[in-house]
Amino acid sequence: MEKVLVTGGCGLIGQHICSGLLKKGFEVIAIDREESGYNEGKLHYSSVICSPTDKNAIAEVFEKNKINIVILAACTVDNDLGPIVTEEQMQESASVDKFIFRYAFTDENVKMVMLLSTDQVYQFPKSREPIREDSDLKPVTNYAVMKYKSEKEIVSEVSRHKDKICCIIRFSPVYTLNFTDNLIAKITDPKDGSNFVYGQGQYGFQMCCVHNLVDFILCYVKNADSTSYTGIYNVGDRLLTTAADIITFMREKHRLGAVMQKQPAGTFSKLKGIFSANKDEKTNYRYLDFAKIENNNMLDNTKARKLVNFRWDIHNTK
Repeated sequence: MEKVLVTGGCGLIGQHICSGLLKKGFEVIAIDREESGYNEGKLHYSSVICSPTDKNAIAEVFEKNKINIVILAACTVDNDLGPIVTEEQMQESASVDKFIFRYAFTDENVKMVMLLSTDQVYQFPKSREPIREDSDLKPVTNYAVMKYKSEKEIVSEVSRHKDKICCIIRFSPVYTLNFTDNLIAKITDPKDGSNFVYGQGQYGFQMCCVHNLVDFILCYVKNADSTSYTGIYNVGDRLLTTAADIITFMREKHRLGAVMQKQPAGTFSKLKGIFSANKDEKTNYRYLDFAKIENNNMLDNTKARKLVNFRWDIHNTK
């Protein structure tokens, strides 16, 4: 039975990862700053509650266990960080990364390291071409800058430890049946908090059902058997989630107040300089930029689909 260490393992995303791993026959150790109650009565699962900066506690985990796979889900929005990412959190993430990466890449038992990053590291495209793993990068938000630093740190380690299988996952904002914060943000005016839609809502956003993310991780840890699998993978739903989809989903599965119908988003293409300059976008992970709302940009996840079929979307999420 292989042993997997999941940092941030008690958060929303971390719990789903741990649950999937347990079902696939792995032994799981979760590290997080807060207990979730998830481990009650579960076989082959244990959790270590400590600050991500507690080097002694984390070192003890590596020294007392033969860890085979490390999945880094800590310092991830929707897992254990709120939507506002501060400078202090960015600094903490950087210090934690260096410490854990050093253990993960020098421990002879560890064969695989996976980092959860974000699609926000990409430069906002000027066309509607799909965003590929080799597309231009330009992290602007605090969260994107933080994750890009983590990516560079892990790439540096890979260059020195070529025997390790390493995966960087750039995924879109997540949702589940009951976690809808990222969906609601796409139909919420950040200025006054009102719900709105342009026209009939037939414009879309790249989202990622948590179950698609977990399916990819499970397929990767099962099938990536050589360093040829090392690389960056885009992970997201196969199709865009439209504003109309979000409104219908919220009305059928949850509650949704009045939704104001506004003029088509095309009107705002002339005002991009005004809207995109909002300083709130830098710190607020969920900030909705009106200048980008009509672009309908998709992640090209062709590379990831060689390992898994992304079968979940807003219509069948659980």
